[in-house]
Amino acid sequence: AGMRLLFLGEDFSARGAALQSATPQLAGVISLADYPAWRDAAAPGVEHPSQPDDVVVQIYTSGTTGRPKGAMLTHASMTVLRSLPPEMQPDWNLWTDDDVSLIINPQFHISGTGYGLQTLCAGATGVVVQEFDAGKVLELIETERLSKVFLVPASMQMVLRHPRARDVDYSRVKYMLYGASPIPVDLLREAIAVFKCGFVQWYGMTETSGTIIALPPEEHSESGTPRMRSAGKALPLVEVAILDESGARLPPHKVGEIAIKSPTNMKGYWNLPEATAATIIADGWLRTGDAGYLDEDGYVYIHDRVKDMIISGGENIYPAEVENAIFGHPQVAEVAVIGVPSEKWGEEVKAIVVAKAGTSPDPAEIIAFARGRIASYKAPKSVDFIAALPRNPSGKVLRRELRESYWSGRDRTI
Repeated sequence: AGMRLLFLGEDFSARGAALQSATPQLAGVISLADYPAWRDAAAPGVEHPSQPDDVVVQIYTSGTTGRPKGAMLTHASMTVLRSLPPEMQPDWNLWTDDDVSLIINPQFHISGTGYGLQTLCAGATGVVVQEFDAGKVLELIETERLSKVFLVPASMQMVLRHPRARDVDYSRVKYMLYGASPIPVDLLREAIAVFKCGFVQWYGMTETSGTIIALPPEEHSESGTPRMRSAGKALPLVEVAILDESGARLPPHKVGEIAIKSPTNMKGYWNLPEATAATIIADGWLRTGDAGYLDEDGYVYIHDRVKDMIISGGENIYPAEVENAIFGHPQVAEVAVIGVPSEKWGEEVKAIVVAKAGTSPDPAEIIAFARGRIASYKAPKSVDFIAALPRNPSGKVLRRELRESYWSGRDRTI
């Protein structure tokens, strides 16, 4: 990243000398315990004039499909949507001085930095938690009078499984915000029944400085609505298109790659001009790497990462759709779907399942359950069981790690 100063939390201060030795360009390594003294020793009146297009933060992509890349985000891209006047904000994003938000996602992830910045831009109170703990979240809802909570689906599920989840008073919570990875509809319906507040799904990515598409509360229902399977509609100032491999626009209901044109788009990837040129194409459109389609009303339906798509016998199968079908099985706690080698089909669908405590699911029953909810060719051909799914720090399942053992020794890995 070419950093000149490195600030370390107290838990990492002992590593400072080794890091400085290994990184010659560092002018200093400063423990946060020493930060006040370092700050106060600075000359008064130091100014750094900046322009809206200057890079203000460089956040690394999550690396779910490859090596993480440094996305260069500017002053403008980070603040333009978070500072819109009230008349341009959706109702769920109107804040008051009385709002208290929970900032619990990692600050090296856009869901942490972006949501923290949103809280600051709104002049609200933010409760910053160092690490996720389901019991702590429930405690803070009661003691800090939280009004807005943003959780990734994996964290939401952990909160719902906590023994106290049905005993807490959620009346102060206005909105439960969620995103960063697909959520099974059955889990979403359970959350709506328990939390009894407004729900908003956020879709965005590091390269778009965070959320650029949202599904508002009125599209959520405990009984379920067709649009609960969508990610929502574009926020103000944001355009969405679905592109084929050549870059041509596709009509409604045709699956292609989601592209975004927005003032929130990144400036580029740090020191990766070829990757930047492949991602930011003509007229400032950003190719997200996500597969999906638009309906006639502009709602975005996401299938999955383009690179995670399974091609079995010439049919395109998106893991999120299969996972959604399996998740409702009463003995399944978590599930991830991958493509594995098949002499007959090239690839075939495999489900990796974490069983609910105290249960021993039958693979055949899980496969039959999925076939009752989706087309039979999309259903898994096999089921393996695992104690826990590998995830990155933001909660996304690392399918590439799950695939490795199945594709080992082959010329291609998907």
